[in-house]
Amino acid sequence: MAALQKSVSSSLLGALATSCILLLGLSLQGGEAVPVSSHCRLDNFQEPYITNYTFRLAKEASFEDNNTDVRLIGEKLFRGVNVRNHCYLMKQVLNFTLEEVLFPQSDRFQPYMRQVVPFLAELSNKLSLCHIRGDDRHLQRNVQQLKDTVKKLGESGEIKAISEVDLLFMALKNSCVR
Repeated sequence: MAALQKSVSSSLLGALATSCILLLGLSLQGGEAVPVSSHCRLDNFQEPYITNYTFRLAKEASFEDNNTDVRLIGEKLFRGVNVRNHCYLMKQVLNFTLEEVLFPQSDRFQPYMRQVVPFLAELSNKLSLCHIRGDDRHLQRNVQQLKDTVKKLGESGEIKAISEVDLLFMALKNSCVR
């Protein structure tokens, strides 16, 4: 019995030592064995009030959106992008929308902008460590097409992006929430 306990004890000690060595090795390599998407996740953010404000903001902007032929956030945005990278894609779209559209237009569509912009900025901050490795050409091409479309349309493109903030919200939820 004592021999069995000693054998199990030394076996557990060996496994513990191996685990420690593995963890030490991973930390020296920069933790590359950790999944790349581990920071590409958000906790559930579906609070009723922010959902309501987000959808109302989109509706208010849609009254000024004269361009019904263009869809910024839809199937085309995700085409050719691996499902594992959808959250990173949405992070890129979110950052562009905040910096190039919502911040410059923040004096419009009140009181909704006052509530939605800080919320989306907080989500962007939470996704700041979200990165991918490897080939992201499709992803970058899709984001660039969205940016080019918004810029080509000028103020109409900005209004279009604001009118689709509800789609952005839902795409973030579908792509990033655990």
